[in-house]
Amino acid sequence: MTELKTYTVPGMSCEHCVAAVREEVGRVDGVESVDVALETKLVTVRGRDLDDSALRAAIDDAGYEADGH
Repeated sequence: MTELKTYTVPGMSCEHCVAAVREEVGRVDGVESVDVALETKLVTVRGRDLDDSALRAAIDDAGYEADGH
């Protein structure tokens, strides 16, 4: 069954930020799609058996910090 996880990433400010987050999160096991909305600072991840800590680490690897959800 497909899971949905959403993170707020307030540090994103441009399309480069969006691309960096999308690329890093897309590498995490189980991720099927990554939607990044710059206007709302939301990152929505769809996939199977998603690991919250791995997703947060990927956002961190992209140079940003994920807030709760």
